[in-house]
Amino acid sequence: MEFDLESLVRDVQKEPWAREAPVAEDFWRQFTLWIENQMLSTFLEEISGKVDEIVEIDPDLPEPQILAIANRHIVEFLGAHHASVRIYDPQSGQMLSYGSYPSQEEKRETFIPLDGSIAGEVVKTRQPYLVPDILNEKFYHNKEVISSKGVNSLMAVPLEIPRFFPRERDTVGVIQIYFTEKGRTFTPLEIQLSGLMARRLSFVIARKKILSLYRVNEKKEAIVGRIFQKLGTRGGIKMGEVFNQVIPELADMVNLQSCALFSVTKDLNRVVLEAGYPEVGGYHSIGKIFPVSSEPAFELILGLRTYDGDSNYEIVTPSYILVVEPQKSGLISDNLKRFARIHNINSILYIPLMVDGEITHFLTFDALDQRKRYGDDEIEVLLFMGRELMKAQKMERLDDALHDFKNPAIATAGFARRLKTLVAKQCGPEKEQILKYADILLEETSRLQELALSIYHVGEDQEVNLTEVLLRRFEINREAIREQLRQNVTLEEGPFENDLVVRCHLINLERVFDNLLNNATKAIPLQGGGLSISTYSDGHWACAEISNTGEISEEDKLRVLEGEGSGRGLYITLRIVRMFRGKMEIKAKKGITTVVVCLPNVKAR
Repeated sequence: MEFDLESLVRDVQKEPWAREAPVAEDFWRQFTLWIENQMLSTFLEEISGKVDEIVEIDPDLPEPQILAIANRHIVEFLGAHHASVRIYDPQSGQMLSYGSYPSQEEKRETFIPLDGSIAGEVVKTRQPYLVPDILNEKFYHNKEVISSKGVNSLMAVPLEIPRFFPRERDTVGVIQIYFTEKGRTFTPLEIQLSGLMARRLSFVIARKKILSLYRVNEKKEAIVGRIFQKLGTRGGIKMGEVFNQVIPELADMVNLQSCALFSVTKDLNRVVLEAGYPEVGGYHSIGKIFPVSSEPAFELILGLRTYDGDSNYEIVTPSYILVVEPQKSGLISDNLKRFARIHNINSILYIPLMVDGEITHFLTFDALDQRKRYGDDEIEVLLFMGRELMKAQKMERLDDALHDFKNPAIATAGFARRLKTLVAKQCGPEKEQILKYADILLEETSRLQELALSIYHVGEDQEVNLTEVLLRRFEINREAIREQLRQNVTLEEGPFENDLVVRCHLINLERVFDNLLNNATKAIPLQGGGLSISTYSDGHWACAEISNTGEISEEDKLRVLEGEGSGRGLYITLRIVRMFRGKMEIKAKKGITTVVVCLPNVKAR
């Protein structure tokens, strides 16, 4: 390495303190040689050591911790008081607090604006910003806090992390290094060293990003694997089980209290709770319907209102909405605030899920910790999981519909054979029976069509007579029993109450009764027994009872009511009853099992 020693000597001799120095003519040349050979190597060794310490920071650590460690090295090397980092968030247009040394996060403003701030100026110009006296700096607004800390000057240097993909943005931020001296002069060497350390820090963050991309793909594969694992089970796919399999894969990302998947009605007036985690011991009521107007966050995520809240308490982006402080946020209703206090929910994340540009579902994540930010890789994993859950839900509905196809198919085949026999006889007295069978054929083939459509939607709810629906399905089940050649099965009807009106989707209520009647029929011993139905009112409930010979054990009864039975029919029935805001009970007494389905009675309101 060669230095222009003569030029260096001339520059030194021009300094006021060197002009009158009583030294020999060759002194300055020998002095600069000594600096080069003795001091410069030691200095470079110290610099490279500090740089290496930053480069070797473990990329597996959380980003704020990586930044805090890097800040410690910078503070120690420059003899500074403390240092902090802010990252520019292009979605909110603000500078986010993102780590400091010594840690002062609880005393720092969570967000500061891009415009009119030192951090913003550094991000815009990508150049260092020097402040010899903070009290006289127009871009530094929170001067009272700075005075109390005993710092008077600062140097802000850019932090840049280049993008990995063409569609990405560069990550840009600023490292602000604070000093106690007032009127401090920052040397070119200090500025260069600070910039060098910032660039090496960006290398560590880039390594972390590479690891994150690898782990994102790992998580995606794990999520898909869990869902395919459930697809391969004999009982078919069930959303509750899928949630319980998939959500634990997120344990290292989010300290979850709960997670829920909501669907959105086409008119954007209501949302339906489709699935939740945890399924057992949680506070989800699957099938519960909420007006979109009940929660400001619902309206905002669906684009039905504009955001005019306080950005200190929430982050609103096109990809997600994060409520940082539920108790202070204007996006959270009083009911949900009370709920969050009870269940120790300290931040809530909303992620919309789109199909063909329309939001059809969204996910909510209730976290125990107060999250101030989610990384792009975390949002990517959560979005991917949401899309896979939507597919799983469609497959679940397909499984449900396929399961329920067999009942109308058996009935249709049986009635078709009987109709053919009657027509062949061409006997006048059978005309009424022929018309009856023809009506049933029309009903059941229409129902097959509706079941196919229900894979994608369930239609609008309507008011129906509970007793009439049960009697009609009982008649269909009667023919199915004949078709299956079941012997010694005694059928009983009544007593009935005729003024029982419930609001529901008719096809789903028919599925409830079909599954219960089918299960009750199969549960009757081979030597024979009875099957009976009845209806009655109980306060504001409209109730239907289906009883069969054969007693269910207490253990099996609890398993069924918790949705853990092996049969898919009862699983479908439970989901639909909950969706109708109803309840189901199983009674076992003296060799008889009775299933009671209770739905809200419209007439009793």
